[in-house]
Amino acid sequence: MRSGTKPSTLQVSACKEFRLASKKIPTQKLATTPYLFGERRQPEVPYLCIPRHVSENRLFFTAQRYSADVICGDANFAAPEEDGFLFGLISSSMFIAWQRTIGGRLKSDLRFSNTVVWNNFPLPEISAAEREAIIQAGEGVLAARNLQSEESLADLYNPLAMSPELLKAHANLDHVVDAAFGPTAKNPTETDRLQHLFGLYHSATACNP
Repeated sequence: MRSGTKPSTLQVSACKEFRLASKKIPTQKLATTPYLFGERRQPEVPYLCIPRHVSENRLFFTAQRYSADVICGDANFAAPEEDGFLFGLISSSMFIAWQRTIGGRLKSDLRFSNTVVWNNFPLPEISAAEREAIIQAGEGVLAARNLQSEESLADLYNPLAMSPELLKAHANLDHVVDAAFGPTAKNPTETDRLQHLFGLYHSATACNP
């Protein structure tokens, strides 16, 4: 149903009967307002829209920032954010290295998880200056995307056809994120990043005697 379209009386009645027939008490209570969604989780602030699945061929995770008036569909996760810091993190090579290794798969596509992947991403202490640098580098990625605003994210992130501007913006973002995380290699590979991430994770979860 389109946003703003009113349900018919028949639809409302059918929803009420369906909820009353449920064995769950909370669902039965929702029968008193059959014209409303049972769960309303749309963010009321700007948010980061994180797709549940992305192609295994992506060089970067294709998340997007939206205002609260854009509905986040069921195939996505939503993380409220107003400054773009989370966007910078999730758009980095550091994050997608973690996602490829820790995350699940749907056939061969990457499957994001807010608990297994995102909540376990070993973020070190980030200074205010580092945070601002990541935000600004993320803005650079968005600006590069906007140079081809008529293209979908799927087209923009075709690994065989990414624009030089977008690749340069991501290289700059990686430089900033890598510096904030502190990998030892000058030009880190995915293996270098993973070794560093697992070191951070071990340090964060190790039991102190």
